Amino acid sequence: MSSKRASAWRRRYMPLLGLGLVGLAATLAYLHWLRSDSGASGHHGGGGSVARGQPIPVDAEPARRGDMPLHLTGIGTVTARNTVTVRSRVDGQLMRVAFKEGQNVQAGALLAEIDPRPFEVQLLQAQGALARDQALLANARIDLERYRTLYEQDSGSKQQWDTQQALVKQYEAAIKSDQAQVESAKLQLTYCHITTPIGGRVGLRLVDPGNIVHASDATGLVVITELQPVSVLFTLPEDELPAVRKRLGAGNRVPVDVYDREKKTRLASGFLLTLDNQIDPATGTIRLKAEFPNEDGSLFPNQFVNADLLVDTLHDATLVPTAAIQRGIQGIYVYVVGSQQTVAVRPVKLGPAEGEEAAVLEGLTPGELVVVDGADKLRQGAQVVVSGRTAANEAARTAASEGFAADAGKGPNEGRHRRFAQ
Repeated sequence: MSSKRASAWRRRYMPLLGLGLVGLAATLAYLHWLRSDSGASGHHGGGGSVARGQPIPVDAEPARRGDMPLHLTGIGTVTARNTVTVRSRVDGQLMRVAFKEGQNVQAGALLAEIDPRPFEVQLLQAQGALARDQALLANARIDLERYRTLYEQDSGSKQQWDTQQALVKQYEAAIKSDQAQVESAKLQLTYCHITTPIGGRVGLRLVDPGNIVHASDATGLVVITELQPVSVLFTLPEDELPAVRKRLGAGNRVPVDVYDREKKTRLASGFLLTLDNQIDPATGTIRLKAEFPNEDGSLFPNQFVNADLLVDTLHDATLVPTAAIQRGIQGIYVYVVGSQQTVAVRPVKLGPAEGEEAAVLEGLTPGELVVVDGADKLRQGAQVVVSGRTAANEAARTAASEGFAADAGKGPNEGRHRRFAQ
């Protein structure tokens, strides 16, 4: 190769060769770092890494024996026990409104008054017609008696007597009609005083005084809702129907609590009234109705709530904090702290959960220590130390120390005792 060609080759390829050497060196350094890091650490299911030989600090609590309530939760709506739209039953001018918006009223309380004068006039007319016909009837009866006497003395005809009898019956019928007109006028006059048919809370006024109202008005004067007691309609999946029916069939009152939209604040407590008579095929749910005293007025019609229904209670169940429950490819499990300060993966069968506790149906016994914090760094057989000063951790340390002391009595080769870090 000529010197000229060699010089050109160096100018063209020497920079690329240098970059390749730098990249190779960086790759070797990264692989060396990964090898050293993986050799000094271990993880279980994607947790963090710790230095080899160092115990992992965790918080642990003993499983306890207790009762676990079984709750069903459904979405519901508050409904008034009774709702009435108060309307006028006669046509006329609204003279006075006797209620305040939002106040509570008793059944029969006066709400409004319609101008009674037209109906007073109608009553007078009916009473006048009644008096006139009563006078005519009295005169007709006198004439009837005269015609009867004349007929018996052969001084009058039978036709006159029969005609007078028919006239008397006609006036008697007219009087019955007049009496009905009088009662009708009195009833119309009574309707001028509008009263509430139920007790409850008065809504906003829909008509102002001075307006002409009609019996055919659709809006009415005001709406009254009965809020004490109040009902809640909510739904549950059809699969949960047998448990509810079993509890109702036992004759027990089934308690129901309702919470706000965020399920954080309990609004009221009541009891289940009944179930609907059919399942909704579109949603696969059934409607339930509960009743609440609502003495403090915390529930309002059409309010969105979450209903919590207590259907049963598990007695003497094994309870653990929900923080101890782990889920992975092997299913549901917990980390159990053994007497050798090591943890074991324990598959469990989980039952119902309530608040911060869950029931374990199989795989755990009361008194065993389960890890509630720090499980993300653990693996099968990892060395741990229970840290923290909480009451639960103090109990865990005491229980574990007793187990270590029992192992220590077996001799140096049979048991091993290691002090917890303070």
